[in-house]
Amino acid sequence: MLTFPHIDPIAFRIGPLAVHWYGITYLVAFGLFMLLATRRLKHEPFASIQGPGAWSRRDIDDMLFLGVLGVIVGGRLGYCLFYKPGYYATHPLEVFAVWQGGMSFHGGMLGVIASQLWFAHSRGKPFWQVMDFIAPCVPLGLAAGRVGNFINGELWGRLADPSLPWGMVFPQAGPQPRHPSQVYQFLMEGLLLFILLWLYARRERREGQVAAAFLVGYGFFRFVAEFFREPDSYLLWLQQQTGLSMGQWLCVPMMAAGVVLWLWARRRAPVVPATTGRTSRA
Repeated sequence: MLTFPHIDPIAFRIGPLAVHWYGITYLVAFGLFMLLATRRLKHEPFASIQGPGAWSRRDIDDMLFLGVLGVIVGGRLGYCLFYKPGYYATHPLEVFAVWQGGMSFHGGMLGVIASQLWFAHSRGKPFWQVMDFIAPCVPLGLAAGRVGNFINGELWGRLADPSLPWGMVFPQAGPQPRHPSQVYQFLMEGLLLFILLWLYARRERREGQVAAAFLVGYGFFRFVAEFFREPDSYLLWLQQQTGLSMGQWLCVPMMAAGVVLWLWARRRAPVVPATTGRTSRA
């Protein structure tokens, strides 16, 4: 049995400004996206597209900027709508109080999808080509976020058998050992999903299939991890009545959408990179 190592959530201070580790993990996530997306420019079909529609470093900068907005806006709205709709319906101004915490991955994902739909339209790029480009670059950023959750000692797991070697006592969760669910999510939704997606995307795929693989892969790993993660106290009733947590219920349509998208993409004709900046169907 392990004891949670007390880590000051504040990494350092600059005068009155306190820099938190959680904020640093967000910066690391954005940096990892830039690094991986730059490598992705050399992969097919993106490397072969020429002309006005060719992929460039500027596209990465713009996608990241829009993606950050999508994560913040979508993540916050998703948390308010999915997890505490009643509370925020009666306290609407607190929707903007992001410093109080409360972000939803599924809401952030919807925000990113909306932002990249705008990006694809403004650049004249096929939407699913954009999503296929982004998908393998995301999981390591998610892994960085789970490191931030662990440092903060939040989102701990459910009670574990005292004999579990890696069971951990989180001071804010009582004296009983718990599953370090942040570590499970770091390994599954972050590292493992990245490896699988990166390898899957290196081979020729139909447009939309890499994005579909992300939806299914993340949904599956998150669904499994939720069995070890302590449900939010205000949503414990959902777990007790249905046997599934809110996170799991949100993953069900995500996985279903991924399967439908993958099958739909499989039926489409393969995309042949064009030298005019557009893609053509074979």
